[in-house]
Amino acid sequence: MNLTSIMVLPKKSERGIRIAIDRGGTFTDCVGNPGSGKMEDDVLIKLLSVDPQNYDDAPLEGIRRLLSKFEGKEIPRGQALDTSKIESIRMGTTVATNALLERKGEDIAMVVTKGFKDCLEIGNQSRPNIFDLAIRKPEVLYTRVVEIDERVTLEDYAEDPKRHKTEATAADDTNEDAELVRGLSGEAVRILKRAQGEQIWKQLQDIYDSGLRSIAVCLMHGYTYPKHEALVGKIAKDIGFEHVSLSHELMPMIKLVPRATSACADAYLTPAIRKYIDGFQKGFEGGLGTESVRREAGEKGARCEFMQSDGGLVDVDGFSGLRAILSGPAGGVVGYALTSYDPETKTPVIGFDMGGTSTDVSRYGAGRYDHVFETTTAGVTIQSPQLDINTVAAGGGSRLFFRNGLFVVGPESAGAHPGPACYRKGGPLTITDANLYLGRLLPDFFPKIFGKHEDEGIDENAGERLFQELTEQINKEVTGGNGASGKREEMSMDEVAYGFIKIANETMTRPIRSLTEARGHDTSKHRLATFGGAGGQHAVAIAEALGIKQILVHRYSSVLSAYGMALADVVDERQEPESKTWRDDDEEVRKALQGKMEDLKKKSTATLRDQGFDEEQIHFEEYLNMRYRGTESALMVVKPTKDEAEKDFGGDAWAFGKNFVRQHEQEFGFTLPDRDIIVDDVRARGIGKTFEGLERTVDQQLKEVKVRDVKGEGKVYGKRKVYFEGGRQDTSIYKLEDLSVGDRIQGPAIIADGTQTIVVTPGASALLIDTHVVINIGDEASHDKKVDTKEVDPIMLSIFAHRFMAIAEQMGRALQKTSVSTNVKERLDYSCALFDADGGLVANAPHLPVHLGSMSTCVQKQAEIWRGKLKRGDVLVSNHPMFGGTHLPDITVITPAFSGDQIVFYVASRAHHADIGGILPGSMPPHSRELFQEGASIKSEKLVWEGHFNEKRITELLLNEPAQYPGCSGTRCLADNLNDLKAQIAANQKGINLISTLIDDYGEDVVQFYMHNIQDNAELSVRNLLKNVSKRFEGRDLSAVDYMDDGSPIKLKITIDAVKGEAIFDFTGTGPEVYGNTNAPEAVTYSAIIYCLRCLIKEDIPLNQGCLSPVKVIIPKKSFLSPSGSAAVVGGNVLTSQRVTDVVLKAFNACAASQGDCNNLTFGFGGNVEGEKAVKGFGYYETIAGGSGAGPDWDGTNGVHTHMTNTRITDAEVFERRYPVILREFSLREDSHGKGQHKGGDGVVRDIEFRIPVQVSILSERRVYHPYGLEGGEDAQCGLNVWVRKVPKVEGSDADAAEGTKNSSTPKPQQQANGLDAEQEYRHINMGGKNTASMQPGERIIIMTPGGGGWGPAGKESESRQHEREDPKHSWRGGSIAGRQAEAEASA
Repeated sequence: MNLTSIMVLPKKSERGIRIAIDRGGTFTDCVGNPGSGKMEDDVLIKLLSVDPQNYDDAPLEGIRRLLSKFEGKEIPRGQALDTSKIESIRMGTTVATNALLERKGEDIAMVVTKGFKDCLEIGNQSRPNIFDLAIRKPEVLYTRVVEIDERVTLEDYAEDPKRHKTEATAADDTNEDAELVRGLSGEAVRILKRAQGEQIWKQLQDIYDSGLRSIAVCLMHGYTYPKHEALVGKIAKDIGFEHVSLSHELMPMIKLVPRATSACADAYLTPAIRKYIDGFQKGFEGGLGTESVRREAGEKGARCEFMQSDGGLVDVDGFSGLRAILSGPAGGVVGYALTSYDPETKTPVIGFDMGGTSTDVSRYGAGRYDHVFETTTAGVTIQSPQLDINTVAAGGGSRLFFRNGLFVVGPESAGAHPGPACYRKGGPLTITDANLYLGRLLPDFFPKIFGKHEDEGIDENAGERLFQELTEQINKEVTGGNGASGKREEMSMDEVAYGFIKIANETMTRPIRSLTEARGHDTSKHRLATFGGAGGQHAVAIAEALGIKQILVHRYSSVLSAYGMALADVVDERQEPESKTWRDDDEEVRKALQGKMEDLKKKSTATLRDQGFDEEQIHFEEYLNMRYRGTESALMVVKPTKDEAEKDFGGDAWAFGKNFVRQHEQEFGFTLPDRDIIVDDVRARGIGKTFEGLERTVDQQLKEVKVRDVKGEGKVYGKRKVYFEGGRQDTSIYKLEDLSVGDRIQGPAIIADGTQTIVVTPGASALLIDTHVVINIGDEASHDKKVDTKEVDPIMLSIFAHRFMAIAEQMGRALQKTSVSTNVKERLDYSCALFDADGGLVANAPHLPVHLGSMSTCVQKQAEIWRGKLKRGDVLVSNHPMFGGTHLPDITVITPAFSGDQIVFYVASRAHHADIGGILPGSMPPHSRELFQEGASIKSEKLVWEGHFNEKRITELLLNEPAQYPGCSGTRCLADNLNDLKAQIAANQKGINLISTLIDDYGEDVVQFYMHNIQDNAELSVRNLLKNVSKRFEGRDLSAVDYMDDGSPIKLKITIDAVKGEAIFDFTGTGPEVYGNTNAPEAVTYSAIIYCLRCLIKEDIPLNQGCLSPVKVIIPKKSFLSPSGSAAVVGGNVLTSQRVTDVVLKAFNACAASQGDCNNLTFGFGGNVEGEKAVKGFGYYETIAGGSGAGPDWDGTNGVHTHMTNTRITDAEVFERRYPVILREFSLREDSHGKGQHKGGDGVVRDIEFRIPVQVSILSERRVYHPYGLEGGEDAQCGLNVWVRKVPKVEGSDADAAEGTKNSSTPKPQQQANGLDAEQEYRHINMGGKNTASMQPGERIIIMTPGGGGWGPAGKESESRQHEREDPKHSWRGGSIAGRQAEAEASA
């Protein structure tokens, strides 16, 4: 049989040997071919990535072993390897990833625009884990910062209702003194301050003299105006810096923070990669790389290419840190994409790469790779093309725990050293041990690389001992009485081990669902391509859970990442920014974009030709990065193929606009036909083809194969008892090499060779073809999930905890994707949750803490009002504080889920709408006294009647009714309101569909049973917490008091019943309702309590109504925590909620006060005030970070959102592109923290200059009362809001030297540039905590936010800094590679 892959290597030589290597976290995989290109001649080697007792470098050791094999003689370790017989070496490496994970890169300096030295420490201001009081933000990569006194900004702004466009000429040598030039993106750029070479030289020389040799340069708007960055780069090279990373060269895309982080990552990692490559090259006699081949005249030098994160290879000399971060996983994606996808049948494939420490999932469809351009790895947000790979911290080495009555897998991993218990290094219990114990791993087939002399197999007994101990612990906890069920039967060791396998499978299906279903793809219409060492043991269960019927396991599945390197193409990426408006009939724009694309293609072609590719081997993928005006969700749209153009676009080969609309509809579920389409970037991906495809695809082989069932014992290698659902079964074991093409094996069975183990479950079958093992899952395999509801099964409880949370998370992703407004899409100011039939919270995705308990109050109220009156297709809407609302901009959309005629669940989504009317733009008025002044209030309305969206009524409520009140306008952005409400409806429908699937899978009774038990589980966790707290405080009552800036007290007394684990939270003594807007609806206090309890538990428990069951809350009526229905409340949600949280945590003596504030800033103009002509304008809203409080064993964190909020800040460059502002400074406010043994965090300085007249409002707290310290720690600084105002000049005045602004850069503005005439001057005016002002062009608001309080007496040494030095992973613990999953899930 011929298994040849058709390879087309540039500049073929007579040498022959081709080697491909993937250095993973646990194992290094090597695939070698003597030059025939035939699979049967390949040699596979697997060795430990870290084995210092036996070799220094795993890839070098792998190459030594391969050359020894091909040459037929043992090459001694340490001897330089002869490259004369090697045609090519291709590698994927984790060197960059590991340097990032362990923070072991080069010491670097960051060069940035003045005013932004702390931009990376602040980041997007959100915190990674909302329930961790000891906030751990990732450490920055640089050791020094240089601020360059230069500044440019964009002249026009996107939110301009008049769409004015300033014309300017391109920046070149002929107009060096021009103040207005055209940037690379086509936008008009105003030069406010030119970079001064002499000053830059002095600053960089100082950095050089300190010993640093690598710098990263990122200046404001450098993506479109790179002249200043280029000047810095030239000076740095002249001084002698060894590595200079310029952000505009690496990734010329808008967004300062990701671009600066990317430049830092490149400067930090590239020297580490160069050192590794230099050391690697020393292991060879000849050089490596294209240049070496040229230099050695083909005698000794060998081609050497490294895999980049985008799935393309690059010559060793061009391999950089920024492009190396996903080097290893990318090989696997290339491997399964090229071996499993058939361009004829076009069946999309999901890649499932389960390794030792984590699992990577990805998708391949339409014949090209999906790329993302902003991802987070190890806490570092990278802006660079990367394959869209989602990583979950569940792999073979994931550790197993039983916590709070739930089975938990990971995220902690045993790693390569010590590894799982069975690795003979004293490691902990892991998924690998569970598979081994259940008979799913075969010691005979496992490589004998363990033990002192690397010659022993895995240890079967080590895991068994640990499982026995864990099973005893679980039975002790679980069988001690179980509600109505009494004692349940003890679990066996088999059931416990299998329970962990099921939880691991559930954990791994979540990212797959987000990758497919959340993007509009039907998961069941995919194939699953499984690879990685552990993939074959879990593939069938994963596929069953996802409804997938066919699994492809490549013969090289355990080394597919390495095999992918062998098949991959060499790639050269080019990209330039743009800003043109696309119109299908605008030939001028089309020609300009085509010209830019051709320039990029010429540059790529030249690079690839240098690497030995001929014209016919070079292909291009052409892209435009496009978005609707007013949104930031750009899509990278590929140029249609010739066939697609003929079939879908009337033969128009450049139908980018139509393709964008189609892609937007599929990805987000809607289009915006009334909005312009903006082109942000032009991108060309040059591909040097080295792989033309398999001779026969999987589908062709399946058509031609002659199937015969394997019967009898002839080919059976052995038998063993293997555990499947229900018990152990006699299972036949087959050696892969003993089976022939066409053999079909019925499950249960295990197929194994030296590198992989494939488990075929009962009801499934495995068919051998030339290249793959194809597993088909019959209908009988997906047996009914019969689950007992007489007693609680802790395994099922854990699975349902995952399922319920996954539903809320997927709702959140759907809402973010389908929404239009910046508030929801970029700032992530929303929450989604699942509720029982009475409105009790079941699962709340970790979005915004302030919504946690309050949404439940809202749903319970609406469920009561509409009991018996709702029908399928009805959707409710409410935002009124007396009906469970928090403040009016937070609109809640509620959808009932029916089973027959009965409501079995509710789903709800709450989103902050940027404007809903009222007296000021942004609907966050600082001086509101009555509720009507804050905008539209909706008590209880049907938004959708049996599937019909009631647009007329909701328009009345949002636009017309608010404008009837004196001085009030209706909403200033109705279109955004309607689009976001539709997005909330769509997100709820997503939740309903997922609940329906869950009920179909398990039955309504089972789902309801575990829904209530998951609430009981949370209740038990809180009761245990309260009992422990009572012991710690020796039964004393806990009490605390704190004050709002107006002097209103919040008093709390907590009485704990230590026997029952119950508590009374009594707020008696709290101040009366205020004639202002800091009144907080009762729901806000419930949110604060549930948040604090979850933080104090410190472990991952289901967050639901059960948390409040052991708690009785007493809130005095008519206090400002229980105000009347007409009271203004806009500040209660964002200010009072923070103070309630501080008071609860103070009572528990948990930590010092954080900034206690959200620093709500709004500005804009326009509206439809009654009796006046409607003015089209805009409204902008943001909340601003501050310092977090220190605790018993941690320092506070600088510049971060705390407690009840976690919204993101708009990136500085996007901020200036969208709005008529100049962000003069966004930095940390030095010395604003409270001192102590553990110091608090610093607040921030945000200095915004306005370029047109706007109404500006600030709603803030902690401007009078300081954030307190605890246990002897000092208080932090209060906040301060300053208006830099133009006033008539007074003789002898010294207004510029304002008191209290020493922490702001506040440079004296150029009088002429800011319209300041000789009779005017600037004066700094304290605005107080809550104020509004009409600001004129050139005027500024400087917001200095509070710090966090200190803990313990100052002078005692803090241990936390020492801990951070010892543990570089402390701030993110292995974080996710993509998405908000990131942060995603919520995050990345």
